[in-house]
Amino acid sequence: MNLSNYDSVVSTSWVSCLKPNSQSRIRLFCFPYAGAGSSVYNAWSNWLLPEIELFVVNLPGRDARIREAPYRQLQALIAPLTQGITPYLDKSFVFFGHSMGSLIGFEVARELRRRTGSQPLHLFVSGRKPPDVPATHPNLHHLPEEEFLQATQQLYGSLPEVILQDPELVNLFLSIMRADVTMLETYEYKEETPLGCPITVYGGDQDRSVDEQILARWEAHTSTAFRLKMFPGEHFFLQTARSVVLRELNMELTRSLKALERQIVE
Repeated sequence: MNLSNYDSVVSTSWVSCLKPNSQSRIRLFCFPYAGAGSSVYNAWSNWLLPEIELFVVNLPGRDARIREAPYRQLQALIAPLTQGITPYLDKSFVFFGHSMGSLIGFEVARELRRRTGSQPLHLFVSGRKPPDVPATHPNLHHLPEEEFLQATQQLYGSLPEVILQDPELVNLFLSIMRADVTMLETYEYKEETPLGCPITVYGGDQDRSVDEQILARWEAHTSTAFRLKMFPGEHFFLQTARSVVLRELNMELTRSLKALERQIVE
């Protein structure tokens, strides 16, 4: 399926693109973090280079798919998600994920390699320990609601006050977050050959869930270039330092564009 010449908004069950660009050189697929939906990335299209086309990944149980049951096993998610985004990989593409989204992006990249031999031009992971590193805190997904809410807030940061003041929003958040945390805490890493694409890791220098030393261990999962960049902030530095993060991301994507140009010349 060739989707290079579309003009209208792209929206399927698995991906959305609010600003389609038939002239783009690279498609950036963004995977959401636990408890969140694809909408957390929507504003990024206003910051990205004009050669980059933003695709956000829609997971069940949130945003437009709010009526669907969220997945509770990560491996059950990977196959249908990979199949859902494959038609949009007819251009060079990169993956970006924050926290849970890092692990999903990593596993989708490996599933693509198994299915087709193709891989992202670049994998960006953010705020998440490598998949082969054991958790340093006890499992949370089985806790009662109040304890679960307190534990996740302590680990990842407090919810916005607008959510905490609305019981319906808190209940909605808890149902999604518990499913996502269950996915993470029941995940079993299976060793494979390292990916053949560069990996860049972003982290927050005050993140209580993962530190710089642990983030550096992502290097074992690529056979090519690796880079680690720390930003000011806690786990959600992606929001609090957004302009700095996106400036850095654009610099990395510029390098990817130059690499594509060299391939064409060669």
